[in-house]
Amino acid sequence: MVRFILTRIATAIPTLFLVSIAVFALMRMIPGDPAALMLGDLAQPGQLEALRHEMGFDQPIVLQYFYWLGNVLTGDFGQSISTRQPVLPLMLERFSVSATIVVVAVFFATVIAVPAGMFAAWRQNRAGDIAVIATSTLLLSIPSFWLGLMLLLIFGLQLGWLPVVGYVPFSRDFSSALLFIILPVVTLVLVESGSITRMARASTIEVTRLEYITHARAKGLSEATVMWRHAFKNAFAPTMTLIGLVLGSLLANIAVIEMVFTIPGIGRLMVDGIYARDYPVVQGCMLFTAFLYVLVNLLVDLLYPLLDPRVTA
Repeated sequence: MVRFILTRIATAIPTLFLVSIAVFALMRMIPGDPAALMLGDLAQPGQLEALRHEMGFDQPIVLQYFYWLGNVLTGDFGQSISTRQPVLPLMLERFSVSATIVVVAVFFATVIAVPAGMFAAWRQNRAGDIAVIATSTLLLSIPSFWLGLMLLLIFGLQLGWLPVVGYVPFSRDFSSALLFIILPVVTLVLVESGSITRMARASTIEVTRLEYITHARAKGLSEATVMWRHAFKNAFAPTMTLIGLVLGSLLANIAVIEMVFTIPGIGRLMVDGIYARDYPVVQGCMLFTAFLYVLVNLLVDLLYPLLDPRVTA
C-alpha cells in the first residue's frame, strides 16, 4: 500500500513540472510587453528597460523560467500587474468562491446521479432505464453556458425568484449567499449528472453480472439488499474515479459559469487577467488550477484501494 501511494505521488510530480513548462511557454507566446503595461503609454524607454531588468525579462527565456519556478516553489507567484497585489492571496481568495460552488454542485450531482444510474441498471431495458438514459443523454448534450443563461432568463428575469447575477460570501449573509449560488449550482449539477449517471449505470450492470451477485440472489436476499449491500461498493469504485475527474475539471474550467453568473471566482480572475495581459495572474491561475486537477485525481487514486484492494496488488 505504501509503495502504491509513493508511486502515485512520484508520477504526479513530472506531470506538474511539464504543466509548469507549458504554462510558462504559452504566456511567453502571447503578444505584449508586461513592462509597458505596468508603466502605461507615457513610460520612457529608460524606465521600460529598467523595469524589464527588474522583472528579469532581459534574461534568457530558460533562466526566466527557472527564476519563476523557484519563486513559485517558495509560494511567490509574483505581483498582479493591474492591481499591484500579490498573486497568491488573490488566487486563494477567489478560489474559495469557486470551490464553494463546485464542491456543492459535485456533491448534489453525485447524490442524484449514482442512485439514478443504479436504478437504471436494476431496471435495465425497461421503461425506467430508457427514461434515465434519455435524460442523461439530453443533459450531456446541453452546453453549460446555454443552460445557465436559460435558467437566468426563466428563474431570474421572468419569474424573479432568484438573483440574476453576483455573489455574496456565506460569512456575510448565509441566506443571501444561498440564493446567489442556487442557479450556478443547479446548472453544474444538471450538466455533470449525465456523465455520472451513465458511468454508475454501466459499472452497476457489470457488477451485477458477477458470480457473487448471483449467489446473493440465490440465497433469497431482496433485490434492494443485493444492490446496496453487495453491488454498490464495487460499482461505485469506477464511478468515484469519474467524480474525481469531474471535480478536478470543474475547478480548472469554472470560468464559463463564473462569467455567465458574474461570480468573482478564480476562473473569472484568470479571464480578466488574460484581457489585461496580467502575466503573473494568468500564469499563477493556470498553474494553480492544474495543480488542483492533479491533486484531486491523486486523492481519488489513493482512495480507490479502499473500495477495490486489487488495484494495489
